[in-house]
Amino acid sequence: MLKEINKQAIKNNRTIGCLLQVYIAEEETKFGLDEMELNAILKQTTELKNVQIKGLMGMASFSDDEIKVRNEFTKLKKLFDSNIQYSILSMGMSNDYKIAITAGSNMVRIGSLIFGNR
Repeated sequence: MLKEINKQAIKNNRTIGCLLQVYIAEEETKFGLDEMELNAILKQTTELKNVQIKGLMGMASFSDDEIKVRNEFTKLKKLFDSNIQYSILSMGMSNDYKIAITAGSNMVRIGSLIFGNR
């Protein structure tokens, strides 16, 4: 996917900022990279001159268990902190953004709170 983004960015004389989604939830409905896949992709991105990795994103389990959600966010925060070149840590959605902010998120996705449920 990043190779295609890079290809299209070259065609349009642009550099595209991207976030890499990391799998942190304990749900089969969530997707993302594990730590090994993340490291492999980061090695590839040095060749992609028109893609700039800005940070990481992740979605916690859809759960009322605040400890579980906080632990998942904390896992992503540790990965984020180990890569000092990142500036964006996107975690937290309408149902758990407060936990995400306290865990270190600097970008939340709260569309349902603004626009209502789909």
